[in-house]
Amino acid sequence: MTDQKPTRREILRPLHLLGIALACGVFAALVTIFSTGGFTARVNSAIANGTYKDLPPFTLGLVVGGICFIVTLLVLAMLMLAVNPADVTKTIDKPVLLDPKQKKSRGGDAVADAGIDGTERPDPSGA
Repeated sequence: MTDQKPTRREILRPLHLLGIALACGVFAALVTIFSTGGFTARVNSAIANGTYKDLPPFTLGLVVGGICFIVTLLVLAMLMLAVNPADVTKTIDKPVLLDPKQKKSRGGDAVADAGIDGTERPDPSGA
């Protein structure tokens, strides 16, 4: 059986990105509502009596959730700009951050003999 590798287009669909942003917004709204006491009897009775002086917890939760949704959507859109359009149709069959120019040792591990500028560093053992 062949192992089908997903393409970047399949991984990063716009509807999925909207879903991620929506999930972040809902999570932020729920955390805000719970942390401001939106489900407590004391806060609900103060809102019903008109003695609650601050923004109601549910309104504050909607504001924070909306802000989180928009910020998450903008961050994901900016990250999408970093994707090379030529790479969208390529399949992912290796780690994305793997440096293809690293030397390989006999064990298969990457050898860290090169300095920052790419020149060889001397052996610290003196051999």
